[in-house]
Amino acid sequence: MNTSLQDEQTPSPERIPVAVSERHVHLTQSTIEQLFCDKYRLHEHARVSQPAQFAALETVTLVGPRGRIANVRVIGPARDDNQIEISQSDALALGVGAPLRESGDVKDSPGILLEGPRTRVRLEHGVIRTLRHIHLATAEAARHGLKDRDRIDVTKEGAHPHAVLCDVLVRVSSGCKTELHLDPDESDAAGLHTGAYVAIKNKP
Repeated sequence: MNTSLQDEQTPSPERIPVAVSERHVHLTQSTIEQLFCDKYRLHEHARVSQPAQFAALETVTLVGPRGRIANVRVIGPARDDNQIEISQSDALALGVGAPLRESGDVKDSPGILLEGPRTRVRLEHGVIRTLRHIHLATAEAARHGLKDRDRIDVTKEGAHPHAVLCDVLVRVSSGCKTELHLDPDESDAAGLHTGAYVAIKNKP
């Protein structure tokens, strides 16, 4: 989930803005209370690009067998299951084998130790690397002839566009903001950054 503030301008429907999604965590209310305080509620720091979610003021530390990563942002509101979204570089630094999954698919994923201001909490599962994906509003997906969970290729803008990312997962929902979400490793490899644009590659 990208934690940049929403843009005031709406891009052209043919141009898909890129958003680099830094490491972050989604937590259950029970885990939030264990880490921070009984009956604790997250404090909003900034709205994020997708509706009904926000970057919280609160952060946690990820503690793995090989290392630790501090100041990892919590994304609210509370969820039904814990999900720790990291990159492959993060996984290597922590010593955790994070599988590549669609967001929300945390079954049989590895766990990790979370450190908060109150205590440490051991999660039995929840650590994943998130599949690169494009969020499309329902009307825009229909315009491109796409449906939820399709896979597409995208091209980089420029004088000589070419396929820069293949097999990108499509997520369709009403009210969402159109964006391509990449983790930092993928954005570096593709030469993309937050604020860049790609286009959906036309099918032959």
